[in-house]
Amino acid sequence: MPTDLKADLAAIDCIPAVPTILEIACRTIWMGFAAVARVTEDRWIACAVRDDIQFGLQPGGELKVEATICHEIRQAGKEVVIDHVAEDETYCRHHTPAMYGFQSYILMPMVLADGSFWDTLCAIDPRPAQLNNPEDHRHGQAVRRTDRLSPERRRTSDGQ
Repeated sequence: MPTDLKADLAAIDCIPAVPTILEIACRTIWMGFAAVARVTEDRWIACAVRDDIQFGLQPGGELKVEATICHEIRQAGKEVVIDHVAEDETYCRHHTPAMYGFQSYILMPMVLADGSFWDTLCAIDPRPAQLNNPEDHRHGQAVRRTDRLSPERRRTSDGQ
């Protein structure tokens, strides 16, 4: 793995709230898998994972970026929320849900303070779920505006 991607994994690992965020994502929207993924033009790498459905992906694990919806989100910059893939006009014939066997999916792009795309927060489950509630999308605004601190800035802000 290239050094810069190792640094990205380490940066996410240094944020103590990430496991709690993934747990809350799974528990509040009843999803079995949630992850923060670093998505580049040619790679999809799990930085942090909560896996209650034995999806089998661990931090540092990779998926083919073309086989993910995150790849499309990287280009479009908008969240995707799917309650029931089989009933969703846009995604019912999409290769990604068929490949991974999920029926519900939520993905929020995460951007840096300068507006550039950095990664995604995503959750999946093999069962349909009631996710597409416009009131709940207000949480996505906070995710998209996340200002990540570099390890150097983090140490400074922590007084170290």
